[in-house]
Amino acid sequence: MIIGMGSDLCNIERIASSLARYGERFENRVFTETEIAKARRRPFTIAGTYAKRFAAKEAFSKAVGTGFKRGVFMKDIGVVNAPSGAPTLALTGGAALRLEEMIPKGHEARIHLTLTDDHPWAQAFVIIEAIPL
Repeated sequence: MIIGMGSDLCNIERIASSLARYGERFENRVFTETEIAKARRRPFTIAGTYAKRFAAKEAFSKAVGTGFKRGVFMKDIGVVNAPSGAPTLALTGGAALRLEEMIPKGHEARIHLTLTDDHPWAQAFVIIEAIPL
């Protein structure tokens, strides 16, 4: 059963401006080490790479119904790739706890994530599903 759904649209130029103005301070406040490493391997598309991940974090916060409140922080939500190469989320801290609270007993969470960009926009959709064990 679907227990949460969220989407977000992020302006790549806004992320580029934040990177230019705040640099590593912005990166370290918002993104995980894995996300930073991946973005830095893509110097010509770094803002787009970050914008998609920023949108994914926002979409997840909407899917769990908290936004960035109740202990859910951007840095607790990391975009990673499954072995198949598909994007998914790795959760820690308050984000992981909030997801755990939402899942009914006898179920496990499955997060579906899709990312796209077409300059100047990046977009993410998150669907959270509860799967019976």
